Amino acid sequence: MNGVKTMIVTGGSRGIGRAVALLAAERGWNVAISWRNDTEAAQDVLAQIRAKGRRATGVQGDVANEADVLALFDAAEAELGRIDSVVVNAGMLSQAMPLAEMSLDRMQRVIDVNVIGALLTAREAARRLKRGKDEPSGSIVLISSAAARLGGAGEYVDYAASKGAIDSLNIGLAKELAPDNIRVNAIRPGLIETEIHASGGNPDRARTLSSGVPMGRPGSAEEVAEAILWLADEQASYVTGTNLEVTGGR
Repeated sequence: MNGVKTMIVTGGSRGIGRAVALLAAERGWNVAISWRNDTEAAQDVLAQIRAKGRRATGVQGDVANEADVLALFDAAEAELGRIDSVVVNAGMLSQAMPLAEMSLDRMQRVIDVNVIGALLTAREAARRLKRGKDEPSGSIVLISSAAARLGGAGEYVDYAASKGAIDSLNIGLAKELAPDNIRVNAIRPGLIETEIHASGGNPDRARTLSSGVPMGRPGSAEEVAEAILWLADEQASYVTGTNLEVTGGR
């Protein structure tokens, strides 16, 4: 593979996942992505990766489905070679409301995607990224959220709780995988302008709430991607178990 590294990005068709996949390709990575619904957007991402001279593959599926996660990793290994980094990005939130109004189905789906999906993806990364101490480390980057420490009151406490689980996963898995030369870190994005806010019923949420950000503006998916790529690559070779805030000071 001439030293070219391979990255998997779950939820790679839109938002932060898309930005990560495209920036990784610019930086010389081959990239595999997964997506659930938006095949047209995913195909556009794959085409842009290839246009940058890198190899790309993708699998449509649901990260909460074990078979779909296995299919993604199998396709990445078969078509791109050994996996070097996995960005556990796929996630969701539902319509903003207090916990007292939430249905079991809604809460179950948020936990299935954001927690079980992350656990399944991280488990496969743990199985496949192991390497010798004399090699560059493998890397897992988990996508948490500032909601994990802010709580999401009145809007998304189920989502916030699911991201709290990601913070705990980061702490434990980093210690568990360090002997296998796999680094594990997390990113906590703040108010970022992506499509996820529309699924919560407030597409302008990031801009509306930006007055509460010390830097006075929402962030971009590309700014989050820069932090993720740093953690994924060897510039962060002695960084593991860290949760990096990308929140504009919020």
